[in-house]
Amino acid sequence: MFTGIDEVDWASMRHAYGSAEDVPGLLRGLASADPAEREIALDGMYGAVHHQGDVYDSTLACVPYLFALAAREEVRDRGGIVELLVSIGGDGETPEDGDEARAMARVAVRAGAEVFAGLTGDPDPGVRRTAANAVVRFLDEPGRVLGLLRERITVERDDRVLIALTESLGLLARRHRGHATEAVDLLATLGMAPYGPGQRLAALGQLAGCAPDRLPADLVPTVLGLLRQRSEQRARPSCEPDRPDTNTLVGRLRRLRPSDEEGSQLLRTLHTALDGRVADRIALLNGQLTSADPTVRCNAIWMSLGLFLDWRADYSTPVALIGAQLAAEEDQLRYAALSVLDDLHHLAAPAADDLHRLVMSRPDLWVQHRQYGGPALGGPLKALARSGDPRAVPVLAELLDTPGAPSDLGHVVGHLGASAGRLAPALRESLARIPLDAPDTHDRAAASLSALGALGDTESVPLVLRLLTDLPEHRLRSIVVHAALRTLRGFGAAAHEAIPVVRGLLEGDSAVEAADALWALAGDADAVLAVLTTRDGGVVAHRDAPEVLGRMGPAAAPALDGLRRMLDSPHEWQRTAVACALWRIGGEPEAARVLPLLRRTWTETAPLRQPIAECVADLGPAGAPLHDLLRTELAAPQRHTAPSGGFGPMAVLSDERLLGICRGVLGVG
Repeated sequence: MFTGIDEVDWASMRHAYGSAEDVPGLLRGLASADPAEREIALDGMYGAVHHQGDVYDSTLACVPYLFALAAREEVRDRGGIVELLVSIGGDGETPEDGDEARAMARVAVRAGAEVFAGLTGDPDPGVRRTAANAVVRFLDEPGRVLGLLRERITVERDDRVLIALTESLGLLARRHRGHATEAVDLLATLGMAPYGPGQRLAALGQLAGCAPDRLPADLVPTVLGLLRQRSEQRARPSCEPDRPDTNTLVGRLRRLRPSDEEGSQLLRTLHTALDGRVADRIALLNGQLTSADPTVRCNAIWMSLGLFLDWRADYSTPVALIGAQLAAEEDQLRYAALSVLDDLHHLAAPAADDLHRLVMSRPDLWVQHRQYGGPALGGPLKALARSGDPRAVPVLAELLDTPGAPSDLGHVVGHLGASAGRLAPALRESLARIPLDAPDTHDRAAASLSALGALGDTESVPLVLRLLTDLPEHRLRSIVVHAALRTLRGFGAAAHEAIPVVRGLLEGDSAVEAADALWALAGDADAVLAVLTTRDGGVVAHRDAPEVLGRMGPAAAPALDGLRRMLDSPHEWQRTAVACALWRIGGEPEAARVLPLLRRTWTETAPLRQPIAECVADLGPAGAPLHDLLRTELAAPQRHTAPSGGFGPMAVLSDERLLGICRGVLGVG
C-alpha cells in the first residue's frame, strides 16, 4: 500500500497549513486497526490535504496511495476513502474555473477509475455503496457502467447499496443522454413492486429529476404509502461500537446527521427534483407531517423550509402541522419546528396557537442564556412575536420589567404592530437604564431604538438625545449614533427639539446620517446639500448619499449633475440608488435616462428589486412606467429571493415585503 511513500519529497509539498511532511502519517493512519486513529486521519485529510475542497500538490501525490488503500480488503472504513477520492476528483467533468490543480486531480482519479469498478462487488457494503457513485462519475465507458449497475442491482441484497445503485442510475441518465432511455426504463421498473420501499423511493426521486413524465399519476399517495412501509420495516439503528465519539470534523458531522439520514436524503432528493410542483410538495409534506413515525415528521420539518423559502403559496396547512409538533415528546421534533417557524415571520401565524401554548406552559423557555452575548429571547417567544401575534406582548412586557431583559427583545417589536404600543413606557425605561459605558451598550441601545422607532414613540426623544450627546467615544459609538439618527428621522418634525443636536453632528463622522435626519426634522435643504455635495458640484463619496438626496425630491435639484456622473459606477447597487434618486429629484425629464437601467437591474439582480419598488411607490402615479414589473412580480410563483442561499432566513421576510410594496402600489389585496 505504501511502497515508495518515504521516497516522496513530502516536505517540499504544501497543504492548507503549510508543509505536507505530516501527510505520510495521515495516510498510514487511514490503515490503522484503531477506529479512532482512522477517523483522526480522515479528518486530517479533509482538514489539510483537501481543505474545503481545495487541491494541492500533496493532494495529487496522495491519490495513488488512496487508491491502494481502497483496494485492500483488510483496511477498514474504505467507504470513507472512496468518498475522499470522489471529492478530490470533483464531479468527473472539466472544471469551469480553469484551475489546473483541479483538472490534474480529475485526470488522476479518472485514471484509477477501474479500481472503482472492482469495488462495486467488494465484500464491504459501505465500499460498494460509495463505489456505485464513483464509477458513474469517473469510468469513461457509460455503456459498460450501465451494464455493471444493472448486474449489481440484480445480485445486491443490502438495501442501502441498492438505494445507492438506483441513485447512480439517475446520475448516469443525466450525464449520458445516449444511455438515458435504458437507464430511465430501469428506474421506472425499480419504482414499482416488488422492490423494497427505500429502493422505490430512490427510483421515484431519480425519475423526478431526469424523466418526470414517467412518474406515476398518483405520486403523492404512492410516496406516502412507501414511507409507511419503510417506517414499519426500519429497524432501530445499532450502536456501532467501532465508531468512536471523537472530537473531529468527521465525528461532529456524524453527530449532526438526522437519525434517519437515508430517509431524509431520499425525500430531500424527491422534493428537490419536484421543484416548482408546489401543490404536490405541499400534499407530500402534509402527509409526512401526519405520519405516525416521528422521524418522518422530523425529516419533513427540515425539508419544508426549502419550499417555504423559495416558492410563494398558501402554506397554512403545513405550517399548522409543524406547529402541532411543538407538543411532541421528542425534543428533536420541537427544536426542528421552532427553527423553521422562527424563519417564517408572519407566515408562522397558523402555528401561533401552538406557539402560545408552549410559551405559557414553559416560562423557562422565554429567555435563552447564551455563553457569549448575554441573554436573548427564547425560540418560542421570538417566533410568536415575529408572527405578529399580540399574545406575545404581555410576556415581553413582563420580561422588560425584570433585570437583565434580553438584549434583542426590541428587534421583535416592529412585527407586532399597534398591539405593541403598551410596551413603549417599559422600552423607554429600559433605554434609560442602559449604562453608556457598558460593553454591550451598542447592542442593547440599537434594539431599543429600533423598537421605539417602530412604535413612533416621540416621548423617547430626550432619551435618544442622551445617547447622541453623552455616549463616550469608542469604536462602536457610531453604531448607536446611526441607530439614534435613524430613529429621529422616523419621528420627523414631531422630534423638532432634536434639531440643535442633529445640526451639531453635521461636521462629524456621522455627517451624512445627521443630514438625513435633519431633512426629516427641519427640511433645511441648504444645510443638507452642504453636507452631501462637493464644491465642484459632485456628490460626496458615501454609500447612503444618493439615497438621502433622493428622499429630498426636487429640493435636491442642485445635485442632479453630480448624480448623473455617478450613473457609470462599477457597483450595481450604487447605480440603482443613483437612478432612483435622479427619478425622484428630476421627475419625468430624468425618467428616459434611468428607466432602461432600472428595468435591466430588476431583471438581472433580484436583490435590488425592493429599493426599486420603494422608489416606484414613492413616486405615486409618476411611477406608472414600471408598474408592469410589479404586476409580473405578483404573478410569479417563485420568490424573488430564490434560491434562498444568499438570503437565508431573511428570504421569506424580504420577499413578503416586496410583495407588500407591489400590492400597495397597484392597489390589489
